[in-house]
Amino acid sequence: MQTRDMRVQARGITQNVLVGGPADGTPVLLVHGNCSSADFWAPLVRRLPDGVRVVAPDLRGYGRSETAPVDATRGLRDFADDVAALLDDREVFPREGPVVLVAHSMGAGVAMHLLADHPGRFSAVLLEAPVSPYGFGGTRDLDGNPTTADFAGTGGGAANPDFVARIQAGDRSAEAPTSPLSVLRSAYVADPASLGADEELLLDTVLSTAIGDDNYPGDAKAAPSWPGMGPGDRGVLNTMAPNHFNVAEALVGAGSKPPIVWVRGDRDAIVSDTSLFDLAYLGSIGAVPGWPGDDACPPQPMVGQTRAVLQRYAENGGRFREVVYENCGHSPHIERPAEVTGELVQLISTGSL
Repeated sequence: MQTRDMRVQARGITQNVLVGGPADGTPVLLVHGNCSSADFWAPLVRRLPDGVRVVAPDLRGYGRSETAPVDATRGLRDFADDVAALLDDREVFPREGPVVLVAHSMGAGVAMHLLADHPGRFSAVLLEAPVSPYGFGGTRDLDGNPTTADFAGTGGGAANPDFVARIQAGDRSAEAPTSPLSVLRSAYVADPASLGADEELLLDTVLSTAIGDDNYPGDAKAAPSWPGMGPGDRGVLNTMAPNHFNVAEALVGAGSKPPIVWVRGDRDAIVSDTSLFDLAYLGSIGAVPGWPGDDACPPQPMVGQTRAVLQRYAENGGRFREVVYENCGHSPHIERPAEVTGELVQLISTGSL
């Protein structure tokens, strides 16, 4: 499918939106994750049938959209409200009616806000490697109960400063483990060969990330608990800190509950119960010194939390199905593009699980 850029003024910023397919096609909204952009969906978009109307915005501070501050105290709602502003734009979505919603990683948290805040606007949902409904960081148990009072170890201070600096410098090398290309190959996928001819394009999406306290990674504050820093109130990583993002109850109580397909890889290095981006888990394996132990700072059971919330979603009138791909990492639509496309096409055509 061929796509084109559309520039849209909404909520005081200019959003770049990739659109493709016929104006009267079934509308499919694609929401990308952190340190990427709408172009990250390329392996999926090229496989979609001709009768689909694709809409894939670059979130603020990513891709070719305007760089605007992110208020982390609203969770991921700055992003969600930007996306929601597109729903009634008839140039973007010429066809009225509910939309099929597809979201990856952090973008799935954006999608959870959209489901909770805009009932009736979505006919079906595909969540790919979603951030936990309780946020990102090892400070809540399976039922979402806090295990520390200050949410230490989460937010903007948890980012690797060398990775951040290399994004800002536009580093395209693989000279260090923290080079964006190295991270793309090791964390975004389980098999770097799966990037194939799209590798340079996908690297472009990582390097499009706006850097700063108001964007990625965000600011940080001192915290008394290990490791001594906690989430700030500005920027991307703080939007997912558990003190700012907790959409579990809103999702379970959503006014309308479209069917959800949850797809993930069993070797996801980012969103898992043993995440290599969770400081508590890294401490538990000795990779970060000073970890105070399971009682004080347990690793976050991200997959278990998502499953528990979706089970409650189903008990309250919704439906969901979990799909796990073997030997697959954080981006199934890149590593298993045919299978993920098949799941999406089934949702588009039947709205069925």
